[in-house]
Amino acid sequence: MSQAIMIVEDEPELAALVADYARAAGYTPQVFGDGREALAAIRANPPALVVLDLMLPSLDGLSLCRALRETSELPVIMVTARVEEIDRLLGLEAGADDYLCKPFSPRELMARIKAILRRAGAAPSAPVLAIDDTARLARVHGQPLDLTPSEFAILAALARRPGQVFSRAQLLDAAHADSLEATDRAIDSHIKNLRRKIDAAAPCLEPIRSIYGLGYRFDL
Repeated sequence: MSQAIMIVEDEPELAALVADYARAAGYTPQVFGDGREALAAIRANPPALVVLDLMLPSLDGLSLCRALRETSELPVIMVTARVEEIDRLLGLEAGADDYLCKPFSPRELMARIKAILRRAGAAPSAPVLAIDDTARLARVHGQPLDLTPSEFAILAALARRPGQVFSRAQLLDAAHADSLEATDRAIDSHIKNLRRKIDAAAPCLEPIRSIYGLGYRFDL
């Protein structure tokens, strides 16, 4: 079961964007635009983590965070458009675990959420990537990827040995590309397509790394 991430943000478009990224990262987002309503919801059913805007109607983010810290160690990431150092210090002193200034990258926010939950021992338990060799199917957060046979073979080879660097020649072998037209450039094209398809299913993931002068590595 995925962890619930509460997004307390009174800008609807930004809240929806963060919720989309959280969902793609395997979390269950809950969105609130009012500080008092969010505090009541947290006390009734605490999420795994709160992404908390500083400027909120009825109860601002600093006050909400201080109220939480009276009874809870629930992880909090504070976000705000105010960039003065004093604001960051106030947020951290109020009990926030991390701080991001707007505009921020949703990918960076997801990375910070993942790091904080990992430290708290609450990272998502479901596998991010699942490879089914029998069905020749790869899934990201349960969502199937529409891969060509060569793309599936390359992804499966990389995913089975995370951290290992594969040369383009090794990936050509994995893809059973024995045609005279099979070249290093073909592998680069397959990798580009894999990254695009993974990004469409889970925008926060970038598992295939380029290792300059050597090839590619899978990190997840």
